[in-house]
Amino acid sequence: MGLDRGEKIFNMFNMLFMIVFISVIVFPLINIIALSFNNGYDAMKGGIYLMPREFTLVNYETILKDTTIYRAFGVTVAKTVIGVIGHLAITGAAAYALSKSYLLGRKIFIRMGIITMFFYGGMIPSFLVVKSLGLANSFWVYIIPVLFSFYDMIILMNFFRNLPESIEESAKIDGASVFQIFFKIIVPLSFPVLATIALFHGVYQWNDFFVAKLYVTDKTLYPIQYYLYQMLTSAGAASSAKAGVYISTAFTTQSLQQATMIITTLPIMLVYPFLQKYFISGMLVGGVKE
Repeated sequence: MGLDRGEKIFNMFNMLFMIVFISVIVFPLINIIALSFNNGYDAMKGGIYLMPREFTLVNYETILKDTTIYRAFGVTVAKTVIGVIGHLAITGAAAYALSKSYLLGRKIFIRMGIITMFFYGGMIPSFLVVKSLGLANSFWVYIIPVLFSFYDMIILMNFFRNLPESIEESAKIDGASVFQIFFKIIVPLSFPVLATIALFHGVYQWNDFFVAKLYVTDKTLYPIQYYLYQMLTSAGAASSAKAGVYISTAFTTQSLQQATMIITTLPIMLVYPFLQKYFISGMLVGGVKE
């Protein structure tokens, strides 16, 4: 059955809206890519939109010759991988436990978690807690404070509650322990929703720079996003100039910033397509409760 006039107009409006919406997002990215591959002083003249006018790799060569970016990249990869694994383990285990109606004190724990969603202690109490725990200026300040998220736990808990009880009962009859049931049965069945949560937390860990700004003064612990933040505030550009790794008139502070933005954004953009296919299904199965 064909679409009526109203549906055709609605679909056309949706297409036009999406074209405009995607253009607003994609055009600045393409513009930054073009500027990052262009001679910095030539770019200052303006008029570069989608393609570089004076192509050069000197911006990327300058950035990649600075050893600071490799160390920052390593810190970011480590905190993203360890953070995602830890977050899934802690949040997933809590969600599995709270998905059981016979858990003692389950309603109290859930109500306590809901309260934290509406009332947040604020930056100063959080800062004092992190300092008192000795996490400041430590790699673990990126990991431990965000091991658990009540919002992610609700998504996982709703998914676990919809799994058939008969699967676990069969495993118990065969002598499986709670941990064996969770890791060998529940986790493999929950891959779409776990991949969705991993994507959420992985993007957070990769993009976060505020934790480093608040709690970290040791430069060897700076993540790559904080490195980018420093460049955007000109501090990073100054350090690059002091390093003297490459002396050229082909780049400017702005061209180095644009090249750094591409370098820091590219890895997470490459990972996203592999998890996208699980994203929608993971959100639906975790968010809908029958």
